[in-house]
Amino acid sequence: MSQMMVWSINLLVLSVCILIAGMIKPKWILFWMSKPSRVHIQLLAVALFMGGAVMFGEAGKAKQQEQQVIKAEMNKAIAETPAIPTEIKK
Repeated sequence: MSQMMVWSINLLVLSVCILIAGMIKPKWILFWMSKPSRVHIQLLAVALFMGGAVMFGEAGKAKQQEQQVIKAEMNKAIAETPAIPTEIKK
């Protein structure tokens, strides 16, 4: 797994944890606000979740492109190898 994929999974887990803790008691997450509401928690969790989902998608796309490059290099190497005779002449 690429590092960006690991970070995106961590961000997704963090957003779910913030949502759960914030729904229980919003003051735990938004400690600097005098009267935090659950709507602010939901907005924060959704923003983090969307960021993590975009990062995960980009990491998947990069991994797929990397695999295509490796496959193309292997096909090129196979095409350049000389053919081995399969029949033995007597």
